[in-house]
Amino acid sequence: MSAGFVLTAIGLVVFGYLMGSLSPSVFLGKAIKGIDIRQHGSGNAGTTNALRVLGGRLGLVVLMADILKGVIPVVLARYLSHPIVTVLVAFASVLGHDFSIFLRGRGGKGVATGAGAAIGMMPIPMAFLFILFFLLVFSTRRVSIASIACTVGLPVLAGLLHGFASSSLWQPPLPYVVACVLMSSVVLWAHRGNIKRLIQGTEPKFVFPWDKKAPRDDSPADSGAARAPNA
Repeated sequence: MSAGFVLTAIGLVVFGYLMGSLSPSVFLGKAIKGIDIRQHGSGNAGTTNALRVLGGRLGLVVLMADILKGVIPVVLARYLSHPIVTVLVAFASVLGHDFSIFLRGRGGKGVATGAGAAIGMMPIPMAFLFILFFLLVFSTRRVSIASIACTVGLPVLAGLLHGFASSSLWQPPLPYVVACVLMSSVVLWAHRGNIKRLIQGTEPKFVFPWDKKAPRDDSPADSGAARAPNA
């Protein structure tokens, strides 16, 4: 193991953590809406709260940016270093998102960034989890259920493919399976509050844009409350 390999590995891991630490939801909230997203909604700096607080368009921008925070460093590590280094970079990007150095150790829950890191390692299997995620969101209207289910499903799917897939295109190497276990553990820990609320039945449902109804006009003129003055 040469000094150049070690320095490259350290640089990639640090880059992964710093990329993960960037918070597009906080930046866009302040730059475009003039608000700190951490003071609204759930107070979380992740994608789900961005969709609630910043709206659909900005929320989708945050989603794509959070995914790319995982994809970019992992893809770089895949082509520049060893699979074990790729694992460390993937884990570092999720840690950066959850415990951002720019947000004083706070952040999101790591779902989108973890998904991005997994896409960088094994893109084809991740396509199935993305389909499952959106099906669960639309059927349950709870993003937390979809996130938790896919978080648990990621290492399970990776392990099954590692053991039974015959094509290298589908079969992730063992270090990638380990990375999925580590990333899923961090994401599940970040969702401990959601899990508690789901058990208690108090977890709020996600409101889609088409669910929002126009406010009812209860003005006196329309309700018949206004009466003509006595003659």
